[in-house]
Amino acid sequence: MRIISWNVNGIRAILKKGFMEWFKKEAPDILLLQETKSKVEQLPKEIVNPPGYYAYWNDAERPGYSGVATFSKIEPQEVIFKVGVEEFDREGRVIITRYPWFTLFNIYFPNGKQSDERLQYKLRFYDFMLDYWLKLREKGEKLIIAGDLNTAHKPIDLKNPKANEKYSGFLPIEREWIDKFLSHGFIDTFRYLYPDKVQYTWWTYRFNARAKNIGWRIDYFFVSEDLIDLVEDSYALDQVMGSDHCPIVLELRINL
Repeated sequence: MRIISWNVNGIRAILKKGFMEWFKKEAPDILLLQETKSKVEQLPKEIVNPPGYYAYWNDAERPGYSGVATFSKIEPQEVIFKVGVEEFDREGRVIITRYPWFTLFNIYFPNGKQSDERLQYKLRFYDFMLDYWLKLREKGEKLIIAGDLNTAHKPIDLKNPKANEKYSGFLPIEREWIDKFLSHGFIDTFRYLYPDKVQYTWWTYRFNARAKNIGWRIDYFFVSEDLIDLVEDSYALDQVMGSDHCPIVLELRINL
């Protein structure tokens, strides 16, 4: 099984950059998109319901903002769009799909750079989701959590760690939350497989950063530890253009 996750930074913009051709060529079993920034009714049919896929969209109430989409060749047993907290649900940040092997979270985590208020929102979202996952774990569910976390975990995960340690995205409090999250039995699949590899998933549009590979690794596939034996590979498609993020891939030892 091959799952791809990508923050596309606007689905309408990336459709003009060859997205459908890329999607058809890659043909993942599951595709997770974040920051779609569009209402479904604004989109062409070819992306709203791609042939061969079950498609699920969760749009933000605010136009041109946030939003996630999940495309799956396998019909999920259940699909959930709301986590039960109004301030989070209205921003269209989560789609949960349940399968026989695991429960999959497609999440666009908040960005805390705009203001202290948004940083506090981001931290509330982090804490709420961790509690949500732990309750599912208590019920015996195996979890995959994918998407744009909007935080780099360790100095290896961004080009200029010292210069960014006072900015949201690499603040001690954000990084400590990742430590706490992982301590509850979750695994960063890429770092588990490649403890010393430098690979980024996001580059600012400024300063010719992508050409210089001045980036951050802020997109992740996490799994609960009882799934790690199914993980075959986890990596970034860092040559794929079209967004300020690149796609990331999780390959699982599950034959469909």
